[in-house]
This record gives sequence, C-alpha cells and structure tokens, in this order.
Amino acid sequence: MHEDVERCVRAVQSKDARFDGWFFTGVVTTGIYCRPSCPVVPPKPENMRFYPSAAAAQQAGFRACKRCRPDTSPGSPEWNHRADVVARAMRLIADGVVDREGVPGLAGRLGYSTRQIERQLNAELGAGPLALARAQRAQTARLLIETTPLPMGDVAFAAGFASIRAFNDTVREVFALTPTGLRDRVVKGHPPAGSGALSLRLPFRAPLCPDNLFGHLTATAVPGVEEWRDGAFRRAMRLPHGHGIATLRPQPDHVACTLGLTDLRDLTIAISRCRWMLDLDADPIAVDDLLRADPVLAPLVDKAPGRRVPRTVDAPEFAVRAVLGQQVSTAAARTHAARLVTAHGDLIDDPGGGLTHLFPTPSALAGLDPEALAFPKTRRTTLLSLVDALATGALDLGVGSDWEEARARLSELPGFGPWTVETIAMRALGDPDAFIPSDLGVRAAAKTLDLPATPAALTRLASRWRPWRAYAVQYLWATGDHPINLLPAH
Repeated sequence: MHEDVERCVRAVQSKDARFDGWFFTGVVTTGIYCRPSCPVVPPKPENMRFYPSAAAAQQAGFRACKRCRPDTSPGSPEWNHRADVVARAMRLIADGVVDREGVPGLAGRLGYSTRQIERQLNAELGAGPLALARAQRAQTARLLIETTPLPMGDVAFAAGFASIRAFNDTVREVFALTPTGLRDRVVKGHPPAGSGALSLRLPFRAPLCPDNLFGHLTATAVPGVEEWRDGAFRRAMRLPHGHGIATLRPQPDHVACTLGLTDLRDLTIAISRCRWMLDLDADPIAVDDLLRADPVLAPLVDKAPGRRVPRTVDAPEFAVRAVLGQQVSTAAARTHAARLVTAHGDLIDDPGGGLTHLFPTPSALAGLDPEALAFPKTRRTTLLSLVDALATGALDLGVGSDWEEARARLSELPGFGPWTVETIAMRALGDPDAFIPSDLGVRAAAKTLDLPATPAALTRLASRWRPWRAYAVQYLWATGDHPINLLPAH
C-alpha cells in the first residue's frame, strides 16, 4: 500500500486509524516517522515519504514520533491472511526466531537461503530480517523502560540486545532519547510498575466484537491451563525461556494485558502470541465489507461487526485438543484434555488465580499408554499418530509453517478428516480462509438461514466469502445459543 502515494496522503490528512500498521509516514522536514492517525497537524504532501514497515523508516534515518508512538501500532494484517514466504518470515520474526536462531535459523525454517530471504524481505518491506528484528527489540525495550523499574542492563538483556552499547545506540537512534530520558518522560505520579507482572495495552483495529472471541476461548478452556476470572481470560503459556501467565481483559479501544513471566526475555514472544490468539492484527473493515455483500450474512455482520477468529498460543496443543474433541461435546473434550494435563503437564504456581499446569508437550505425550485413554481405540490411534508426528518434527504447525503442506501432512494421519484438518488450519495455523462445512454449528446455521445442507453444496456457495471464510464461520456460529458466542459473566 505504501506505493499508492495518493491513498496514503488521504489517510494521513484524515488521520484514519484504520491504516495504522499498514504503512508509516516519514516527514523529511522533521526527521520523524508517524502512524497515519498521528494527532499533529499533517505535513505537506511533498514532505511525506511512505514506508511499509517501521524498520524501513528507521533505516531511512527517521526517528519515532513521540506523540503517536508508531512502534505501538497494530501489526500489518498482510501477515495474517497471506501464506507466502514473506508473510511466514514476518510471523516467525514476531515470534522471536531471529533473536534466538539468527537469520540462518529463519532461512532454515522457511527452506530458503539467507540471501533469498534477505532479498525478498528487502524488496517488499524495505528492510532485512536483522533490521526488522531490531525494530521489534526497540519496541520491547521502550515498553520495559517505561513500565518497569528494571536496571537498564536488565532491560537490554530482556529486550534481546547483545550488548549495552547496541541497546543505547538503538534507543537513541529510534526514539531520539537516551534510555534514561525515555524513563524520565513517564508521567509524574505514575512511576514504572514494580517487579513481577507487566501491564500493557494491546491495540487493535476497530471494530472488535469480544463476545465470540473471549466466549469461545472460555467455553473451551482446559481446566488448570485456562480460566475466566474477574472479567478476564487467563492462560498459562509455555515460552522459549520459561513460562508465563497472560491475563487478557477486553476494553472498548484495547485489550488490557497483564503478563507474569519467569524470564523477561520472553516478553516480545508472549505479546506476539497473545495478539495472535486474539487475532488483533486483523482488518475487520475489509473482512466485514466482503461478507456484508452477501445478503444472507449482512444482518449477522451488522448486528455484531468485528468478529475475530479465536486462535491459540500453542499450535501442537490445539491439534491435540482438536483430536480430543472429535465427535464429542465441548464439555467432554475439556474433560479429556484436563486428564492429560493432570497426568502429563508441568506444574506451575499462580498466586493470582487457579491455573495449575502447562499443557503437556508432544514429547511428554509420546509415551502415552493407549489403554489409559478413555475413548475409542480408533481415536487413540489418531492421537498417538499425531503426537508422534509432532514430537519427531514430521509435522510443523508453527506460525511459519506452510499451510497447504501442513494440511497435506495432517490428512495423511489416520483419523484425520476434513473437520479436524480445517479446524486446526483455522485456529492453529491461522488460515483466514479455512472452512468447516461439516461442523454441527455451521450445519445448524445453514439450516436456520436456508443455505445448502450438504458440505459440498455449502462449500460451493461459500466461495463468495473467500478469502475470509474462517470469519464467515464465526458469523454462522453466532446464529446459535452456544456459550462460545457469549462474553462470560463477571
């Protein structure tokens, strides 16, 4: 979009927040870069330069605006709905792969050479993987500087910088302030929070309908791993350097997030996974405009626009839970999952609630005794085959995985039909076009709305909802009275 200068100028002049994260505006007369909705007086069009990423603006010599804080914009929705190598790379960078494994690790996960990855990212985003990861580290550093009393050396380490010097140089270059200067700008009377939990705001593009999002996550929550408490969804997460507990509370213009982490190096990854689970980088205007064009869906969209697809913070975990949920009720699926958690999950402490375990890893489940599983033999075989494929690396369901290859690998496993494959594609892989016509809720909605009854006929009709069929499913589910559609009571 950044190449459409006229459209970008209009967005900046109208301060249109819908375009935050789509592009960034560099102002040549001030040397700063802003988000489109920046509240200051818009610069003259001839003084504007447009960039596809914050990293590209930084590489061009611009520093972040202190008013609109462009580094806190929602992520580009491009990486949500695309399945090409650039989108996969961006999802992996957001998940901290470059910081942990370097550019060779990123390239290896994608099956390309480092030179190919550098070339493709530079061509589309104006910055390579190192610059993109550096911009992410700068954002994490700013968050820690402004919201915690951590010593600057600890901030640098937690944000992923290799040295104090690199940390100081980056902060000065990006924000035109020293780290100490950034902390001094915290409003007097509101000092950084004490050590322990970190509180932050997760922005999103409006509108957002929290009912199905938090309702679904809560209705399907695994006891001990997830819960709804005091108006917030709480979730235990397994992270690269330890574990964390996320508390997520919907607000009118953001999601309030509190993170308790055993290792602050996991902060960026924890934020990224929470945003992914809540689908906060989606573009609801684009989705709803297309679905609203269908007279059948239009009333559903108008009633509660901005529905998101509830995802997961752990794709292998969700795949296991999808198998446990085959041909049983939501309550039964939760019971099966809770038994696995109690028997094989890792214990954690949760002073603020009732979370007790991390969901077991595929490796921990690899030695399952089939006879200990309280469901039919065929589903035992399905579960054990899945666990083996995940534990050995034969199946990749991570954020950087190839969606079609993952579908093909899942379909090869015994007991994996279209419902299970597409459910995993929708909520674990994040494919916005995943579609489950055989789902009971979808079939009930089709009957209510006088849509075709058979999966094949419904799939043909649903072609007009592409590439947002996963969102169409959310609106179809909304025709029922299942708890997944309702924001839990306080």
